[in-house]
Amino acid sequence: MDWQLVESDAALAELMDAAIGCDAVMVDTEFMRRNTFYPQVALVQLCFCGGGATGTAWMIDPLKIEDPAPLANLFKDAGVIKILHSASEDLEVFQRWLGVLPLPLFDTQKAAALVGLDFGLGYRSMVLELCNEDLPKGETRSDWLQRPLTESQCHYAAQDVIWLLDAYQIIAERCHNMQRYDWVLEDGEEACRGLASMSGAQYYRRIKGAWKLERRELAALIAISEWRERTAREKDKPRSWIIDDKACLQLAQVGPANMNDLRSKIEMHGSSMRRYGETLLDLVAEQSAVPEAELPATLPAPLNSVQRKQMKKLKQITEKIALDLGVAPQVLVASKDYEVLIRKDPEQPAAWAGWRRQKIIEPLRSLLEGDVA
Repeated sequence: MDWQLVESDAALAELMDAAIGCDAVMVDTEFMRRNTFYPQVALVQLCFCGGGATGTAWMIDPLKIEDPAPLANLFKDAGVIKILHSASEDLEVFQRWLGVLPLPLFDTQKAAALVGLDFGLGYRSMVLELCNEDLPKGETRSDWLQRPLTESQCHYAAQDVIWLLDAYQIIAERCHNMQRYDWVLEDGEEACRGLASMSGAQYYRRIKGAWKLERRELAALIAISEWRERTAREKDKPRSWIIDDKACLQLAQVGPANMNDLRSKIEMHGSSMRRYGETLLDLVAEQSAVPEAELPATLPAPLNSVQRKQMKKLKQITEKIALDLGVAPQVLVASKDYEVLIRKDPEQPAAWAGWRRQKIIEPLRSLLEGDVA
């Protein structure tokens, strides 16, 4: 297996020049995310299909690259397909480090599900099934920020793009034969669009029990959640290191008036209480002064028995459509999206805008209009 480290701006520019004329590029990353909000990029692996850089796994060392603009330009090149497997975390890396996302994007995990392979197929399993190659797991838990990188690390990282090329060529052929290649690219575009627009402003909806809150309590939860999001991003620390979800909910429910209330009624780490206690008290107090007319509407309660029956029926119909298409049901509709359908939520998932609208969403909506219960 041929691999080469790229450890200078000059070497990166030379590589991008050699890659001119390529049709596609396999992309993977190694990153660390133990105690930070944002992933810390440690390595970017590329393997080109076409052009003068073909046949080698190129490992770009972001710790030694001062100007990654040539890589950003490659990702913005609409004439080059970017191939990744299970791309969501890699996209976060690129958005943070480069400020661009790799488009057009072909995610082989999503493509595999669309040509009849298992939903959520891991990279090693995909390579084993399509290429009959059992890849080692030796460096799975490696410290990728250490330098110098070991021979074993580089060999492991190279396999993540060398075999991706072989797997992609097989899946791409199947996608073309089934006329689903464009479906994969649509999904890639929606994934990038969704990540680019994500701000964390709606995170409060993910806090368990938020639906139980009255309007003023919910206003407090929203304010606390948005403050935590800003703080976590500014300090580059996990949300839970600022305060955890349970403390956010307790603050909204209890509405502590002073530090004694905070200490006695809110389960929060002592250091967070000392550092953020006064700020949190101010946030809670501010919401108590908001006029009633300006308070948010309460969140919907969990589905009732009638709605649960509707969901069961919708899932059965999805399974039938999936069987006809030869795909896993999960690739058609995400579990959480059934509730959006049933509630007729005007804020629709981005994935519904593409091929799914005609194939699955409109049929399910029609059935709901006719009361599937």
